[in-house]
Amino acid sequence: MKNKTFGSRRKLLVMVCETVVIMLAVFALCWFDFFGKFEKLLTDRLYQSPRGINNKIKIIAIDNKTLRELGAMGTWSRQVYADVINALGDYPDVIVMDLILSSKMDEKGDNALKEACEKNKNVVAGSYINYNSVMRTGNDGQMYVDNFNIEAIDRPIMNDVCQTGFVNALPDTDGVLRSALLTCSYQGRTQYSLSYQAYKMYCEKRGISENSPALENGRMNIQYAGKPGNYEIVSLSSVLSGEVDPKVFSGCIVIMGAYATGLYDQYAVPNSSELMFGCEIHANIMQSLMDGKYPTSVDRLLISLAYAFMLGVIFIVFRKVKPGWAIALAAALIAGFTFTAVMLNNTGTILPFVYFPLCVLAVCALCIVHSYLSASAERKKISDTFKKYVAPQVVEEITKSGGYNITLGGESREVAVLFVDIRGFTPMSENLQPEQVVDILNSYLELTTNSIFNNGGTLDKFIGDATMAVFNAPFDLDDYIFKACKTALDIVAGGDAIESKFLEKYGRSVGFGVGVNCGRAVVGNIGCSFRMDYTAIGDTVNTAARLEANAKRGQVLISQEVYDKVKDRVTVEPIGTIPLKGKSKEVFVYSLTGLKDSVEAQKEE
Repeated sequence: MKNKTFGSRRKLLVMVCETVVIMLAVFALCWFDFFGKFEKLLTDRLYQSPRGINNKIKIIAIDNKTLRELGAMGTWSRQVYADVINALGDYPDVIVMDLILSSKMDEKGDNALKEACEKNKNVVAGSYINYNSVMRTGNDGQMYVDNFNIEAIDRPIMNDVCQTGFVNALPDTDGVLRSALLTCSYQGRTQYSLSYQAYKMYCEKRGISENSPALENGRMNIQYAGKPGNYEIVSLSSVLSGEVDPKVFSGCIVIMGAYATGLYDQYAVPNSSELMFGCEIHANIMQSLMDGKYPTSVDRLLISLAYAFMLGVIFIVFRKVKPGWAIALAAALIAGFTFTAVMLNNTGTILPFVYFPLCVLAVCALCIVHSYLSASAERKKISDTFKKYVAPQVVEEITKSGGYNITLGGESREVAVLFVDIRGFTPMSENLQPEQVVDILNSYLELTTNSIFNNGGTLDKFIGDATMAVFNAPFDLDDYIFKACKTALDIVAGGDAIESKFLEKYGRSVGFGVGVNCGRAVVGNIGCSFRMDYTAIGDTVNTAARLEANAKRGQVLISQEVYDKVKDRVTVEPIGTIPLKGKSKEVFVYSLTGLKDSVEAQKEE
């Protein structure tokens, strides 16, 4: 019982240790974001699905048509922009100028632009932040490089007569623009981005409350509403020529910006393989603010701990189920997690996606490998156990099928039982040296074992100088009674060679007495959970043992039951009815003398 308890505790301790290792590995993967690049690519596909653009956001594009008509953009007088603003008038709620107009051009055009902005009161112009790198000291006293120190802000020439906002885009390290910088601090004042400033003006004009996005270091995750080209585009030249009625912009946010490839204002975005122009990105940012769609990432520490705990539980469950169920459960968990992650994203929460499915797959594979190794160990255990009892070919069949469990208990089945014993072993051992006795005994046991195995029998046990064998257990054996008889004759025949060998070597001879019986017996593992033997018990076994005890040197005694089964294939000499110790009735026995050659030859053919 102590051994069983120790074994159970050991298994529990191993599982606890394995679970802890799994949890620590999952936590480290998620916390340190080992697959950050892959995570971003995957979440781009999963989370950035277009939801439809807002028709109240329109783009006046400086497109190829405009460039053909007006020439290179850098040569224009600011009168062009003044004319567009004046043409739009107060129809739009907000006119957003996604342009850097910090340098002076012609005085007349510059003044016209300032006058137009001052008159309309609905213009937000772009500024640009110039960053440099400086060394700073962190809270922990360590020095680090701050690559986003604001050196200066280039403001537009109409800075004094209209609101402004910075237009800087800060893509991720892979070049994809997934978030927008909405606010920063410069010279003690909060600076707003062009998109955010325009949104604030729109809310003021409309008299609606502003949504307050959750910002991390002034940045907001962008949930793109549309792909490149989805927003309504109107050519700037069409506005100037009067082809477009300005009334179509009533109550809208109008974004004026570059919309030609040669103007170098395009960025990689997560929801499309095409580059998106800056004015479209501003449109998406403003729509995110208007719709309240700015999902925030969950706390990294919290989600890392949650994933670690869940994977620990999943690992324990997977260890308890079969591989097929583990695979099905893994698929269900990944599908459920995917659905949950998408739903949470739609409600404003971004979960790190890649780590949970990846770890579920890894844990599932680990448990399948563990199951395979455990099954291999069990097969080896079975093989190691039964190779002591049965022929190699039987062991091979057992390990292939895996169809035998080493557990306590037995089954009732028809078997043939053989007992063989050395005659005169005790007095012989008294007159020989121990090593001589061992030499004789080993030769005898090798003979009996080989004879049993060669005929497909199961070696039950050695009992001193006696051997017990069972035929037709643990697996069915064709013609098992005849094979038991053949084994007995093989042993007797092999004993002649042993007898002459040891007579010459030690001056002593050995002989065998064999008994064979057949009938129903209980066969199986007998004992306790930590010490068991495979054996057969019952009256059939006892009778075989008694037959062996009555057999003379070189004699094989078989019962009437055995004779009835093989009488057409063996030669015998009737002995008659003899009393057997422990049995109330006398048993008719035969002395087995050989096999009928014609029958045996026919069987072999």
